[in-house]
Amino acid sequence: MQTPFVFWVKNLNYTVKRSYRKTVGLEIRKDCTVLVRAPYGMSNAEIDKFVAKYASWISEKLSAACKKADFNSLIDLREQELRRAAQEKIPQLVREYSDIMELKPTSVKITSAKSRFGSCSAKNGLCFSWRLMAYPEEAVRYVVVHELAHIAQHNHSPAFYAVVKKYMPDYKERQKLLKNI
Repeated sequence: MQTPFVFWVKNLNYTVKRSYRKTVGLEIRKDCTVLVRAPYGMSNAEIDKFVAKYASWISEKLSAACKKADFNSLIDLREQELRRAAQEKIPQLVREYSDIMELKPTSVKITSAKSRFGSCSAKNGLCFSWRLMAYPEEAVRYVVVHELAHIAQHNHSPAFYAVVKKYMPDYKERQKLLKNI
C-alpha cells in the first residue's frame, strides 16, 4: 500500500490514498481534512479533475465539519460545567415529562456519549449525554420526550412519532436545533 500524498486544487488541500478499488471517493473527515480514495490506476491529473468538479461541495461540507469541530472543542472546554448542569437539569425534566406522559423509566443516567444525545434500553433505562446541555433548552426537552416515548414504542415507527407529537407538537423544529451545529 502506498503512502498518502497531499495535493492542492482550487485552494483545497486534500490527501490521496490509493488502494485496490474501482471508483474514486471523497471523505470529509472530523479533523477538517479531505481524503480522496482512488484506484491505483487513476492518474493525479484525473484525481485533480475529480476534486475540481466537486470543489464547491467539498468546501460546503468542509465548512460544516470545521464548524462542528470548533463547537465540539468548546463543549470539551466546558465539560465540568455541562456535566453539573446535566446532572441537575435532565433528571428534573425526565420527572416532569414522565408524569405528563405517564411513562416511567427504570433509571436515568448521564453519560459521556459523543455520537448520540440519548438512548433508551430494552429495560426502559434512559441515558443522556452531558453534551446535550450545550444546546438550547427546547432541544434538551425534545430529547427527553423522545427518549421517554421509546418506553411506549421501542422503535422509530409512525406510532412512535405520534407519541412524541402528542406531547410536543413542534418536535420537528426542536429536532432541527440539534442539527444546526
